[in-house]
Amino acid sequence: MEVKVQQSELSSEIGRLLRKHFGKGPEAVFVTIASPYVIIYLRHFLSPIENMLLEDNHTMTVEEIRDKMMRKLNEKIKEIIHSVTGLPIKEFYYDWTFENGSGLLVGVEGKAEKFFEYNYPNRREMETIITKISAEAEKHPDITYSHMLNDRTLIVIREGILVQIEEQLIELGFEEALTLAKRKLEKKLLFQAKPSFQQLLKRDITEIFVNWDFSLDKSIIVFILAPQKT
Repeated sequence: MEVKVQQSELSSEIGRLLRKHFGKGPEAVFVTIASPYVIIYLRHFLSPIENMLLEDNHTMTVEEIRDKMMRKLNEKIKEIIHSVTGLPIKEFYYDWTFENGSGLLVGVEGKAEKFFEYNYPNRREMETIITKISAEAEKHPDITYSHMLNDRTLIVIREGILVQIEEQLIELGFEEALTLAKRKLEKKLLFQAKPSFQQLLKRDITEIFVNWDFSLDKSIIVFILAPQKT
């Protein structure tokens, strides 16, 4: 099956699944398949009750509900990706930008992804800024690498980022609270650095998503870029 056909089919399947479990699916689902990554970008994905909670400043409640639901759907989404693409997905990440009604799902094959080469200009400079942000938020990552998967999707991988207190919190069962706290802090730092990122990429950045797999001591950051100006 051609990649474009797979992307279209996966878009339909994921939209259907989310509609079934959330009561309202995203209005648009954009899929990028670039082995070992599958990136699923959701637009206009907020249910009426979520909208109401957000209007009343209950953002944390919406995040907690989404996180609980996604943990239940995790394996099902990995199965759908595998059935459509044939890629055996080992890792799964997700994040939301509620003010835009958008979200991102990321599946990663069980391959040594840092050896895949999707290079781009100023890659090392981008990775240096990310490393500095990581050091400010928690610690200097053991490894940082990045790939420009297509014209609008840049993914950054960090490995070895947890400090001892975070590992202890995870052990004590505070994984969800830690995720929410780290998401808020890191997004703040990433958005503060947005002008520097845009200068290096020579592109506007429309979205920034971040998530972690604590069991692997690993994190992904995804930048969605604005279309190139003609």
